[in-house]
Amino acid sequence: MTGSLQVKNDKFYIIINLKENGKRKQKWIATGLEAKGNKRKAEQLLRETLLAYEKAPERPVCSILFSDYIRAWLKVAERRVDSVTFQGYSLMANAQVIPYFEQSGILLQDVTRETLQAFFDEKAVKGRKDGKGGLSPASLRQYKNIIHQTLNEAVKNGIIQTNPCQFVELPKKQRYESSYYNADQLKTLFDAICDDPIYPLVKITALYGLRRSEVLGLKWDSVDSTAGRLTIKHTVSKVTTAVCKDKTKNSSSHRSFPLTQEAREIFLKAKADERINRQLCGDEYEQNDFIFKWPNGKPFSPDYVSSHFSLLLKNNHLPHIRFHELRHSCASLLLNNGFTLKDVQEYMGHADIQMTANIYGHLDTQRKQLLTEKMEASLF
Repeated sequence: MTGSLQVKNDKFYIIINLKENGKRKQKWIATGLEAKGNKRKAEQLLRETLLAYEKAPERPVCSILFSDYIRAWLKVAERRVDSVTFQGYSLMANAQVIPYFEQSGILLQDVTRETLQAFFDEKAVKGRKDGKGGLSPASLRQYKNIIHQTLNEAVKNGIIQTNPCQFVELPKKQRYESSYYNADQLKTLFDAICDDPIYPLVKITALYGLRRSEVLGLKWDSVDSTAGRLTIKHTVSKVTTAVCKDKTKNSSSHRSFPLTQEAREIFLKAKADERINRQLCGDEYEQNDFIFKWPNGKPFSPDYVSSHFSLLLKNNHLPHIRFHELRHSCASLLLNNGFTLKDVQEYMGHADIQMTANIYGHLDTQRKQLLTEKMEASLF
């Protein structure tokens, strides 16, 4: 049994050279030791690890394919996560991960860092289904999450000793520069689509900076006309099928807003329209408590809202933004009207202010202008 030390990200790792089923492979083991000043400790740990491996009984051969174990992990994941998260796992695993490793025919116990690195390197260059290049760094991280969790399950079940996915290197995340509308552009948008069925939904989204899942999840119990309050407490999300949940993305997302006069009018009109449509449709009306829906009571689907919003912008010759960027537009207006990142964090329903700073910090142009002017006045 042989092994060596390797420094990665300024920390020592132990590399064990193994021979399993007639094949040579390497196992990487994190020591947690900083490279500076810990060489002797790392060498001692290497000796102890080699001795432990030599004394350990030989593990039985496991003949399960890696692709089949991913399928088995999906069944476990279905019990652990909510339905929308599972939809995402299942879609991604079956789209890219399972077909790749099924074609290679590799066994679970033969998966190495090199095996996984080859997968990610290939997908980074030519992973798109439309053949137009590689997957984004963000997408690669989602695939890595699936593989990492699968191999963690194998470690927990004693099938493999370490998780080689932890040593995979991915391209750095690209900073996404979101688009957004200023106040004048939003007013132009509202004027252009005022006769469209999703106009009220768009206006409420922009006013309160809601996520698509939040505005589609609004039910009549979300609106308290007496107290003058709108509370976000339901969501509708979709990966493959729409799922309604009586909970928000996180505890911070469960938040309340004061009802503006225009918001009151939008909800009053929606309630009046609902009463009329119930009478007109009779038994054909789809009974539910959602606010934004078709005349027959069927709620707007997430896909329809996004695609129709894009079509509205195109037909009215307006600059393209994603539906989600109505939320960014709201944050931009708040920041440039003098509100702090802490104010925006609470308004947007972010779990922590660092997330707010990462997403919206670059939108605070008015405050940066003021800071620059102060510096100029001090220096010149």
